Amino acid sequence: MEENLESVNAENSQNQSTEESQLVEVLQRLAQAETLIMHQKDEVLRVQAEMQNLRRRTELDVEKAHKFGQEKLSSELLGVMDNLERAIQVSTDKENESVKVLLQGVELTLKSFVDCFRKFSIEQIDPLGEPFDPQQHQAMVMQENPNAEPGTVTAVMQKGYALHGRVIRPAMVVVAKAPAGSIDERV
Repeated sequence: MEENLESVNAENSQNQSTEESQLVEVLQRLAQAETLIMHQKDEVLRVQAEMQNLRRRTELDVEKAHKFGQEKLSSELLGVMDNLERAIQVSTDKENESVKVLLQGVELTLKSFVDCFRKFSIEQIDPLGEPFDPQQHQAMVMQENPNAEPGTVTAVMQKGYALHGRVIRPAMVVVAKAPAGSIDERV
C-alpha cells in the first residue's frame, strides 16, 4: 500500500510538473501573442496616420492645382494687359474722332481684362510710395532722391501681379537711396 501511495504521489508529482510546464508554455505563448498584438496595433495606427497625412496632402495639392492652375495663362495675359495700358498712354491725338473711338475700344477692352483678373484673384502690385519689398518688387534702378525716404519705391517701370497672393510677376521699380555723402545709405 505504501508503494501504491508512493507511485500515486510520484504520478501526481509528474502530472503536476507536466501541468506546470504546460502552463508556463501557455503563458509564454500568451505573452508572445500580446506582444505581436501590440506591434500590429502600432503598425495599424501608423498606417492610419500615414493615410490621413496622405489624404491631407492630396487635398492641399488639389486645392493648389485649382488655385494656381491658371498661373501660366495669367502670366501670358499680363503682356496683353501691359500693351493695352501702353496704347492708352501713348495715344497722342485724343481729339481726332477716329482715334477717340479706337481709344474707347481699347479702354473697354482693358476694363474687361481688369474685371477678368479680379474675378480670378489676380491682383495688381503697384507699390509707388511704399517701402521696397524684395518679395514683390524687382529693383531696376536706385536713384538719389532727397524728397523720398531711402528704400522707398519712387517710380514703377512695370506693374507686378499676384495670383491668390502668390507673385507671378514682381513689379519693376526705381528705389530711392540717400544722397551721396549722407549717413543714411541703406537698401
